[in-house]
Amino acid sequence: MQRSIILASSSPYRKELLSRLGLDFKALSPEFSETIDQGVAPELQVKHLALGKARSLVNTCSDALIIGSDQVFCDASGRILGKPGDMLGAQRQLERMAGIKHHFYTGLALVDSVTGHTQVASAVSTVVLRALSSAQIRTYLERERPFDCAGSFKVEGLGIALMEQVTGSDYTALIGLPLISLTSMLQKSGIDPLA
Repeated sequence: MQRSIILASSSPYRKELLSRLGLDFKALSPEFSETIDQGVAPELQVKHLALGKARSLVNTCSDALIIGSDQVFCDASGRILGKPGDMLGAQRQLERMAGIKHHFYTGLALVDSVTGHTQVASAVSTVVLRALSSAQIRTYLERERPFDCAGSFKVEGLGIALMEQVTGSDYTALIGLPLISLTSMLQKSGIDPLA
């Protein structure tokens, strides 16, 4: 019998990604407050946030493998950018980012609520945005409304038109859940999506 799999997330993007593995799972909102600390390296920060989300459900979910994930987007100066929240915030973010290389960090954690065994990883994606006019940015924002997305873009949608180049080890990390790393973690915990 397959162990319960819990996705500690209310993100529709992460739910869609996890469903690609064909596993039964339940998505629950984590009981964790995300706090961004500009003094902490982004790679460490996303691991901490992902682990915090997964661990927040350990007492609620017995006999489960709990998946946590989080992302931060860093501008060219290394400053962490969060979710813009609204049209004006997104317009400002994209205008500052246009034509420049940026880094997107995604953290992943898998916690076994029975044994306490924890696996943590991160993935880095490098994104170069096209030189964009204010009108192009505004059109994109009106059509996609990516106000709940770090960096103000949805690469799985029209946001791909903003990109000049994307590099990284796992394109799903850029969307919100690194499935290559997650598959390895699940296999180490006795769940093989290919079995």
